[in-house]
Amino acid sequence: MTLDELYTPCLIADKGIVKRNIDRMNKQAERLGVALRPHVKTAKSVEVALMINGGSVGPITVSTLREAEYFAAAGFKDIIYAVSMVPEKLDRAKDIIDRGVDLKMIIDNADVARAISDAGVRYHRVYKLMVEIDVDMHRAGLSPDDPEMLNVARAINDGEGTELAGVLTHAGESYHSKNEEDLIAAAQNERDLIVRAAENIRAAGLPCPIVSCGSTPTATHAKDLSGVTELRAGVYVFQDLYQAGSGNADAESDLALSVLTTVISHKKNQNRIITDAGGMALSKDQSTRGTDFDAGYGLVADIDGKIIDNLYVCSANQEHGIITTRDGSAFDFDRFPIGTRLRILPNHACMTAAAYDKYNVVDGGREIVEIWNRCNGW
Repeated sequence: MTLDELYTPCLIADKGIVKRNIDRMNKQAERLGVALRPHVKTAKSVEVALMINGGSVGPITVSTLREAEYFAAAGFKDIIYAVSMVPEKLDRAKDIIDRGVDLKMIIDNADVARAISDAGVRYHRVYKLMVEIDVDMHRAGLSPDDPEMLNVARAINDGEGTELAGVLTHAGESYHSKNEEDLIAAAQNERDLIVRAAENIRAAGLPCPIVSCGSTPTATHAKDLSGVTELRAGVYVFQDLYQAGSGNADAESDLALSVLTTVISHKKNQNRIITDAGGMALSKDQSTRGTDFDAGYGLVADIDGKIIDNLYVCSANQEHGIITTRDGSAFDFDRFPIGTRLRILPNHACMTAAAYDKYNVVDGGREIVEIWNRCNGW
């Protein structure tokens, strides 16, 4: 089967680009002297996760327990669930651990630590917990010098049903960096603060074996990760327009993910064409909005993946994607007759991929060479 035969809209991944992106990050982790624990929330695919580790299972990060279950079923045994854990979800965590998985979870609250310990005692389990550290974006986690951070670490360590596994952070504000200098500074700040948290815990006489940090921007631009044990990143496997606009990827060569769509209507009086890939197929993420790289709801490429200059998805209804020229010049309708197949490059690969249950995989051409499955839900 080829791209000309697929039912649209559908998700396309270019294997060659994915492999190049993976190789680049693997070399970066090796250069920095840290283990790479990829965040699989972007691809949510066993095939992609195996590619990262040369065909073998390896350590991974997940953002849902559904992902943890899916990857555990495929033989992945070293997993961090990197969203704050609550006692109400421990039954599922216990079931994952009972599959032989070394599951580590994150928290930022001492009362939660004690509640999880109590559950561990009841279940005759010891839950491995990490303290989430806030280094910049103030989403979740505790500052490294906050006395409460040590209270949480101590509560975990003292609990009969818990074990202190380390500290973890995500430099989310790095996504708002404007240039390479900002990105390098964000990576250094992330490293400095997560290492300080680990040092504070050890100075209090507590163990801190894992020191985990990362995001695609900081992982890409980090110069020194002394004191860090592992690096996490996720979207780098596919890259997207936001990463390209932030200087972390090249839009022409590094974007592996696209949505195949069909032109279904011409609106000549509005200088627009309409496709069958709307907000449900692309997502309504506009993370490039307001930047010099504003791509609307996605940039337009031809069926072979080559970006078409001056076109973008200016609007997205539920099942309609509306394409026009960026500079307002007259649209060449004859070039894109109804039935034409195009590919839309997404602003945010994670959001766009979430609408699909599989990747139609090409390798630089139009032929579908593989199908990669993915998991969805929570």
